[in-house]
Amino acid sequence: MQILPTMDEKEAHILLLDPAGSAHSRVYKLLCGEGMKVTCRQEAEAMLEIVETQQRERQVDMVICCTLQEGMSAGQFVYRVRAIPAMQDIPVLMLTDDVSPRVELDGFESGADAYLSSTAHSALLLLRVRTLLHLAEEKRHRHPHWQMRRARVVIVRPPDDELLQDFWNDPSFSEFSGASEGDVEADAPGLGELLWRDGHTVTTVARSSELLEGGWLTAPDGPDCIVLEDMRDSEADLAFCHLLEQRRQTLRTQGSVPFRMLGVIQAERFRGESCVAFLEAGLEDLVPSDMPPMVLALRIRAMVRRRRENEAFRQREMERQQSALALKAAQEQAALAEALAQANSELAQMNNELVQTQARLVQTAKMASLGELVAGIAHEINNPLAFTLGHADTIQRCLTRLEGHVQGDDYKTIERALLRLEAMKTGLGRIRDLVVRLRRFSRLEEGHWSKVDVAEVIETGLALVRHRLGKAIYVECQLQAPLTLICQETLFHQAVINLIANAADALHEIEREGRLEGEGLIRLETYLYDNIYEIIVSDNGPGIEESVRPWIFDPFFTTKAQGEGTGLGLSIVHGIVQAHGGSIDVRDTYKPSQNGGRRGACFVIQLPVEETAEGWAVRNPKEREYAKE
Repeated sequence: MQILPTMDEKEAHILLLDPAGSAHSRVYKLLCGEGMKVTCRQEAEAMLEIVETQQRERQVDMVICCTLQEGMSAGQFVYRVRAIPAMQDIPVLMLTDDVSPRVELDGFESGADAYLSSTAHSALLLLRVRTLLHLAEEKRHRHPHWQMRRARVVIVRPPDDELLQDFWNDPSFSEFSGASEGDVEADAPGLGELLWRDGHTVTTVARSSELLEGGWLTAPDGPDCIVLEDMRDSEADLAFCHLLEQRRQTLRTQGSVPFRMLGVIQAERFRGESCVAFLEAGLEDLVPSDMPPMVLALRIRAMVRRRRENEAFRQREMERQQSALALKAAQEQAALAEALAQANSELAQMNNELVQTQARLVQTAKMASLGELVAGIAHEINNPLAFTLGHADTIQRCLTRLEGHVQGDDYKTIERALLRLEAMKTGLGRIRDLVVRLRRFSRLEEGHWSKVDVAEVIETGLALVRHRLGKAIYVECQLQAPLTLICQETLFHQAVINLIANAADALHEIEREGRLEGEGLIRLETYLYDNIYEIIVSDNGPGIEESVRPWIFDPFFTTKAQGEGTGLGLSIVHGIVQAHGGSIDVRDTYKPSQNGGRRGACFVIQLPVEETAEGWAVRNPKEREYAKE
């Protein structure tokens, strides 16, 4: 993006036309008080002379014209100023006492840029002056190549025609004008001087084929107008015009604005013969040789102005196209950035899912290994256990028989032995029950759907985590939903038991810190409503902080101390619940103002279910297969 420089207002040179003069002009004192350089004149003619003098060196930044009472009107003065090519880009402000629409219209039609009452407040006047100055400065910086470049006029004279050359440089020469020396003012300027006063660069060259060579005709600083002197209907003149037209066509092909061509023909031939051949050869205007230099300068000035206006329009169109291309490129870049961001987001999501899948695979592998280990241990324990229980029964029968044949101390000894044996059988029975549960746990297969006895699998799971509960934590079950559910057994063996184990760890933590008041309580509830099977695991522990809740289901995220947790428990629970097409959410069990400020954690699992011929079943997102008992 181009950063435009800011104009220093104190360096601005302002021309002020005010009949009051610098001694009594309010505007002059106001602008000088702001540090601006102001040149003030009372008469329009005197100001026009200053304009023509200073515009050549580009020393004018603004013109202010007050109401004129004598001589030319303000509108006429502005029109004269605008007729000077170098002044076309200089802002003109009109100040008048007459605020009627007619005067305002006359001012704008003459070429003024702004119109303001001469009695306007000083602050408003300064604001208008500063605005016009900065707008003009911005315009000059945006289009420096055509606004700052002086127009170039090339006069091409016939070869070795000294008389004609004298005509253009000496206004008293009247060879082709048909006028006597007495009709021409001695002080009248020639064409070259008139064009130079307008701010143009004037070059006079002799006609030759070398003029058509090189790149000066098509260069950025090439001519704006070519004036061909003393043109005749000769083949050489027409051929020269055709060659110039070919160079102009080259400029059109390149997308540039070609130079203008004007031909000067002897007055007798201009009025007596047809000059269509020159127009067909490419000339845009023809004038007689007796045309006064002042009028001819106006014709050339108009052609130059039109050419520069077309060049300015072309430049604005190029800038518009470049802006459109830049906008399109920016939009495409933004779309590409958005697509890239979306791709990165999808990639991050895929990476997250991959991490979760890896975590589940790791846990599945662990559970599979644990199942195999448990199955092996249960088998190894079951054989000596059955052997021990069998011998215990044999010993019990033997001691019972001996009990009737002994007396005294021996009888008491046998009686104590029978009591110890009964206690041993009770302990061995508990071991047998545990082995049965371990064998049942070892037969779990993730992804296998079956009819599950909810109460039984919860009891089995609690038996496995009983050692983590201790004596200070109680588990309360309120199973109000159907006790038979078709689902994966991992839903209760891993998901629910994991939640109970996490709650037990949280209660033990506040117990070690001495913040556990009374007994720790874990409540397990099930409900069925609106085809939703709801499982709730809550506790009266410290709860989960709001700041960490968005990440508690992420793999490897844990709030436990280093070495005390893997961060996979809740992630596995979340994966199992998702595999059942359900949702899991965490909320507070109590309000912060209750229970001594403790909130407790409450995990709510909601599963979509439907009633089938076998009973209530979780709607499997995939094809459901289950084994009938």
